[in-house]
Amino acid sequence: MTGLSTTTTASRPAARPKAPAPRPRAPRRHAPGRPKRSVLLTVLTVVVLLYSLVPLLWLLISATKTQQGLAGSFGLWFDGDFALWDNITQTFTYQDGVFGRWLLNTLLYVVVGAGGATFLAVLGGYALAKFPFPGKRAVFAVVIGAVAVPTTALAVPTFLMFSKIGLTDTPWAVIIPSLISPFGLYLMWVFAVEAIPTELMEAARIDGAGEVRTFFQVALPLLAPGTVTVLLFTTVATWNNYFLPLIMLKDPDWYPLTVGLDAWNKQAYAAGGEVVFNLVITGSLITIVPLIAAFLLLQKYWQSGLAAGSVKE
Repeated sequence: MTGLSTTTTASRPAARPKAPAPRPRAPRRHAPGRPKRSVLLTVLTVVVLLYSLVPLLWLLISATKTQQGLAGSFGLWFDGDFALWDNITQTFTYQDGVFGRWLLNTLLYVVVGAGGATFLAVLGGYALAKFPFPGKRAVFAVVIGAVAVPTTALAVPTFLMFSKIGLTDTPWAVIIPSLISPFGLYLMWVFAVEAIPTELMEAARIDGAGEVRTFFQVALPLLAPGTVTVLLFTTVATWNNYFLPLIMLKDPDWYPLTVGLDAWNKQAYAAGGEVVFNLVITGSLITIVPLIAAFLLLQKYWQSGLAAGSVKE
């Protein structure tokens, strides 16, 4: 019995060790320093990108078509005849080349109006940021309130005031209101607080520099990113200004591009008017080219100006 029992026991296979129970997988931890991907944010970004680029694509494609091609072809594809260069030539020669005059008028309004608004915003923002004076909080409240008021709400009162002093139908009716930029003043105010160390200004004064020299040689180079940012905002606002010139100007020779192209567009709805939609579209394409070039050339200054003050040292 003992031997049989020993043999039976020896013939049995050894028991396998139990496999360890599976451990629950730890959730993936996001690697520090790498942005977390969001499907919803990606989809929204693509939608906004398409919303921004599709009109530009339509404008570029439509500018290559003739007047007949605009009505007889799909909007987002080219027509058989590539008429871009002919459209550009006709745009600058139509009505004795008035489009070139409108382009020069717009450049005048931008250089004097937007440039002056930027310079005044830099001066005012620097003074409000670095010089204490009574009533500073009241000035801050006025500036914030002016930012909240839309410019179109001030167009009619401005027209009534300018008509009393005889400035309507002149370039000054567009330039003078463009010199005031509450948002630019506020932006330069906030930027100058962090961009210009008070110790640096005091060192310049100890070395014998006056206030004017301190501003132009010490403060102004430090304010360059904010200045370019304000310049871009005021340039775009002046370049795209439509309602104010519309009510201020009657002489087509002083029209900016926005009002002039609108006048061409309205010809199609007037009795006996000539339909020039192809020239309106081509003129619109020419109009946005300088703005795109300005943003591309000044992009690095603009980005650094927007990010200034976001990191506390």
